[in-house]
Amino acid sequence: MPNGTHTVELQVPIERIWAFVQDMNNWAPLVPGYIHHEILSENQSTWEFKGDLGFMKKKVKLQVDITEWLEPTKVTFNLKGLSDNFNGGGYFEAQVIDANSTRMTGYLDITAGGMMGAMINTILKNFVPETATELTDTIAAKIHEVEGVTA
Repeated sequence: MPNGTHTVELQVPIERIWAFVQDMNNWAPLVPGYIHHEILSENQSTWEFKGDLGFMKKKVKLQVDITEWLEPTKVTFNLKGLSDNFNGGGYFEAQVIDANSTRMTGYLDITAGGMMGAMINTILKNFVPETATELTDTIAAKIHEVEGVTA
């Protein structure tokens, strides 16, 4: 199962990080290759983005189901491919370092199924960790920007 984890430290209290991540509209547009997203309910949305798998660029549409909102520390989600045979999940987790600092970890796993699954999963072994790192770093940078923190 291709997966990636990335951790960053933010000079922002955990409550302010939660204020940002509790609204999917804040972080869905930060997904690498973002095209569009639609909120269907508090716990469900669809995301469309362009994935660059090296030898091909592919438009992918996923259903994102939030399985847990654990204020102020964790958002857990499942992913299901609507345009392709992909499944997976992930989370954002925040841990207090001190009153004004928080450690945020992003985790993502995506597995391709079907006839091409084995070949695509080989490519995803690099793509998924890079995407987890880029998304976590981009969310951290956006939170710093919103909070007026200079890195």
